[in-house]
Amino acid sequence: MTIKNRPVWLLTVALLPLAAATAQPGAGDQGPDQTAGAATSANNAAPALGPEPERWNLYYQATSIGQYHGSFPSPYSSPFSLQGHPEAEASLTTTLFFGLRLATNTLLYFDPEIAGGRGFSGATGLANSPNGEMPRVQTATPKPYLARLYFTQDFGFGTEREATDSDQNQLAGSRPMTRYSITAGRFAITDFFDDNRYSHDPRTQFMGWAVMYNGAWDYAADTRGYTWGWVHEFHTRNWSVRYASAAMPRVANGERFDRQLLRDRSDVFEGGFHAKIREHEGAVRLLSYFNRFDGGAYADAIRRAQATGAQPDITIGPKPGTLKYGFGVSADQEILKDLGVFGRLGWNDGKTESFAFTAMDRLATLGVSLNGSRWHRPGDTAATALTVGGLSAVHAQYLAMGGYDFLIGDGALRYGPETSWETYYSVRVMPFLFATFGLDHVDNPAYNRDRGPVWIGSFRLHVETGKK
Repeated sequence: MTIKNRPVWLLTVALLPLAAATAQPGAGDQGPDQTAGAATSANNAAPALGPEPERWNLYYQATSIGQYHGSFPSPYSSPFSLQGHPEAEASLTTTLFFGLRLATNTLLYFDPEIAGGRGFSGATGLANSPNGEMPRVQTATPKPYLARLYFTQDFGFGTEREATDSDQNQLAGSRPMTRYSITAGRFAITDFFDDNRYSHDPRTQFMGWAVMYNGAWDYAADTRGYTWGWVHEFHTRNWSVRYASAAMPRVANGERFDRQLLRDRSDVFEGGFHAKIREHEGAVRLLSYFNRFDGGAYADAIRRAQATGAQPDITIGPKPGTLKYGFGVSADQEILKDLGVFGRLGWNDGKTESFAFTAMDRLATLGVSLNGSRWHRPGDTAATALTVGGLSAVHAQYLAMGGYDFLIGDGALRYGPETSWETYYSVRVMPFLFATFGLDHVDNPAYNRDRGPVWIGSFRLHVETGKK
């Protein structure tokens, strides 16, 4: 196959020796997490159990994903369709993660990043796009930008503390077990919400957009997936609740943010519960969100088109303060020490414009993840997941009449759920280098029964420093 993005691949190859030369165990890497026992409060001189507190740390990652799909049945298409001819594309991200302890319970994180590459058909044509590392732009020349810059302040209750190991955006030491935390700055809102042990990171786990996060959650973000805002969290040993308020983009999939925060913003709420079943960890998280933005409604676009005979266009006549809301569930459960299952459910009102993440109103995901320890490869992972995405009736009607979202629209539509079955095997080649082989089968791309199915092959290289 022909790889169009040769500079991206050459840059990746150039980075690998650098990462290999600098990779070493982080200062706080001490194996499995240790339980904070008779720990002390921040004002007590007695040391807490767990790793020695880090004043600062520095981590690095580089991830390149190459993907290919062959030809598939495509009786018609549009500029927003996944093209029916073979395509081969690639992406690259590199990130530095810098953490600094300003005070015992005050932490600062700074992450500069470089990202670039291309997605299939200009990153359009699929609601569950297969490359979670690909920015939602038609093309992106690798360039530096600010990914994260935020601080976190913990307010502890009681003397019990929990150990934290050194990691990306995490300093070794301990935090109050029962705490109220405030985080403010620039971050990805998915850093704090919709977590899942087996599917939350496209650099090491599933790569599909609607598998790594809840596809029905139109989470606040710019084109590259980041926003500005604050997060409030109350955390205990077995449960937590959190709230975030974050900036929405000015236009769908936009790079600039709406500054009318008293009118337009995203409010997110989540409650999580953690427990053990026969010593096997599990968690359930319930999420809700309420987005207000300068956007449109599908019913209004349909009425205008019927009155004028023109093609419906959701971008005409947006209304400031338009409300979009939805709900989600994320669950994961360890069955055996090397086997876990997970799932997600998602729903949003389906009446208002797909604006910040992807075009999906309904979601159901179920998957299995298996660690390689049983075949003497504890650094390897094999996993598979089935994801079914759907649209509301009015959203499907809008697309059937020839309307476009910012990601999908074939000019016509014979509606059916978009179904994706993604499977991957991740190999730990060296302590700092992982290679992943993936295969994805998609039925009804962009919810269109007239097109597909599509087979997508993936190959991912991932380098990270500070890991054993």
